[in-house]
Order: sequence, then C-alpha cells, then structure tokens
Amino acid sequence: MPRPVKWRRVEYIPENKFFAPCPKGKCACLEGAEQSQLKQIQLKIEELEAMRLKDIEKLSQEECAARMQISRQTFQNIIDEARRKVVRALLENRAIRIEGGHYTKNVCYFKCMSCGNEMTATYEERRLICQQCGSNKVECDKKQCCQTPCDK
Repeated sequence: MPRPVKWRRVEYIPENKFFAPCPKGKCACLEGAEQSQLKQIQLKIEELEAMRLKDIEKLSQEECAARMQISRQTFQNIIDEARRKVVRALLENRAIRIEGGHYTKNVCYFKCMSCGNEMTATYEERRLICQQCGSNKVECDKKQCCQTPCDK
C-alpha cells in the first residue's frame, strides 16, 4: 500500500489562473469558445509555489522544502515537474491553467487524548474526531502548532 501524500503548504494562491499564448503580440481577450479550443497544461498550485520560492524569493532548496513542510527530495520532484510543464507550454504554444494539487494554507497537528494517536489535517479540512478510535477528545498539539486558532 503506498504512503499517503503529504500536504504541501503554500503561501501564495494566484488570482489569475489562466495564461494563454499571444500570437505575434496581438492579443484579444480570449472568449470561452477560443479558450476551450486551446491545448492546455495544468500547473498545480504547489508547483507554482515551488517555482515562486526558488526562482523569485531565491531561497535554497532546503529553505523551500522547509517552508512547504515537505522533504528536499519531494521539493525537487515538484519543481522539476513544474519547470517541465512551463517549458512545454512555452515551446508548444499551450495555455497554462493553474489549479489542483495536494496543498493547504496550513497543516494542523492533533493528538487524541483517549488513545494517544497523533494525526495531521489541513486547516481547511481539520476534523476533531480521532481517525483511530473515533473519540472526540482531540486536542491541538501545541508543540507543532500551525499558529491558527483552534475552535472546538
């Protein structure tokens, strides 16, 4: 059985999520019909975040991985795939649609007071019921706190 995918922490989600090639510099606003006819490449939110941290903020790979709360190898895999997609879009005149992925704005750490089970959940989807024993005696793990207020 494969390991579960670890949530990738992102700090920036873009407002504009669709970028299209502009032939010979004469761009007209793309209408829905024209937009749907373009070949597209999906760039995941965490892939954009990896490029932002490395190429715009000029952080080291280790610093980027720490900010996204993933391993250095996972960070390298994400940024390699992101760069491959962007280059393919540029060379093949494809549109880039930024969406999807396995990301969160924050990861919360919880501990069950009944069975001692430790678990993580995204801040957006956190559950206050233990996944192992079903108890509702779940508390925020203050040692690894995500710095967001927990509401019970």
